[in-house]
Amino acid sequence: MDDSKIAIIGLGYVGLPLSIEFGKIFKTIGFDTKQSRVADLNRSHDSSFEVTSEKFQESKKLTFTNDVNDIANCNIYIITVPTPIDEYKKPNLIPLTTASETVGKFLQKDDLVIYESTVYPGATEEVCIPILEKFSGLEFNKDFYCGYSPERINPGDKTHTITTITKVTSGSTPEIAEKVDSLYKAIITAGTFKAASIKTAEAAKVIENTQRDVNIALINELAIIFNKLDVDTESVLEAARTKWNFLPFMPGLVGGHCIGVDPYYLTNKALQVGYHPEMILAGRRINDNMGSYIADQVAKLMIKKGINLVDSNILIMGLTFKENSTDLRNTGVASMIAEFKSYHCDVDVFDPKADKHEALEEYNIELVDKPASGKYQAIVFAVAHDEFKRLSIETVKSYAAEKHLLYDAKLLFDKDEVDGRL
Repeated sequence: MDDSKIAIIGLGYVGLPLSIEFGKIFKTIGFDTKQSRVADLNRSHDSSFEVTSEKFQESKKLTFTNDVNDIANCNIYIITVPTPIDEYKKPNLIPLTTASETVGKFLQKDDLVIYESTVYPGATEEVCIPILEKFSGLEFNKDFYCGYSPERINPGDKTHTITTITKVTSGSTPEIAEKVDSLYKAIITAGTFKAASIKTAEAAKVIENTQRDVNIALINELAIIFNKLDVDTESVLEAARTKWNFLPFMPGLVGGHCIGVDPYYLTNKALQVGYHPEMILAGRRINDNMGSYIADQVAKLMIKKGINLVDSNILIMGLTFKENSTDLRNTGVASMIAEFKSYHCDVDVFDPKADKHEALEEYNIELVDKPASGKYQAIVFAVAHDEFKRLSIETVKSYAAEKHLLYDAKLLFDKDEVDGRL
């Protein structure tokens, strides 16, 4: 593979780390349509803070561009664009089909196209490959070939990085499957797993996050039940975890580009083939409603404490979809904030990780520089950033008004230090 020239299409949380690793060995071009993103990367700056400036220096064979013509002479194309859902919870394949059109225009004989974006089983062969054929004028598995190797990036996780996670690979022929597997073996120290087919690899990826979603939904439902029974959820989980095969999931908000999205790709495909998935959709409903549930719990506790809900000042600690990440995609905190605003509360949101411009652009949420002193009738911890874990309860209470309520949705504090928690 010494003659490999790789183009990575999409330089987000998936494409950038992949580009960095391949750029250490192969001539690699990272392409993204967003000019500001490419400009940052050319200055060795990753605004998501997933890749350090030192890592950029290690990739001697890597260049970044937003000029599509720069990828014209590549022979391996790896597509890592987002696969979101629309307002009706249906797969939005526009980024994927657009990327396929772009690559199709440059395909030459014997080129290889690998998809990493999460999709439903069959999407690569049913949706993407016909587009590649149409725009290239080439015949699939005769003139060009395809592979699928699902991403397993975990934003904010500095331990489970791209090279330390086993990579599932697949190819459109046995020979191509071996080529794809060998390509990733060059950068993945944890090793690879060659799936039986592209469709198998697609299915394996989509069920990883679906399984996690359902498991979290179960714990969230248990937390709701335990709340009604006046039983502390964390205490129950601590006891249950003493059994060796109890799964250590925790309650909380579910969002992001994977867990809150991928199950809908699978369920929509299931409906197309005549099966109505009950458990998966039930889990999605529970998790989608957790933001509203937490806001409702806080409101009830405020009323119980004699705190006027209307025109109260609420402080939400955290906006990103998970701890120690800058990623705001599909954050469950947004629905909680919307619920508080529907109660006519004034809401301040503080998140030291989130980008202020993105929060305003995506959710019309203006982040505060820091919490005000003595202002808030309710303080809700929604995300477990390390910065929040280091806060003493005395510091937290310094933000609160004389009559106030503390709600801990992430179990950051002892149960006796707060008024309510999941």
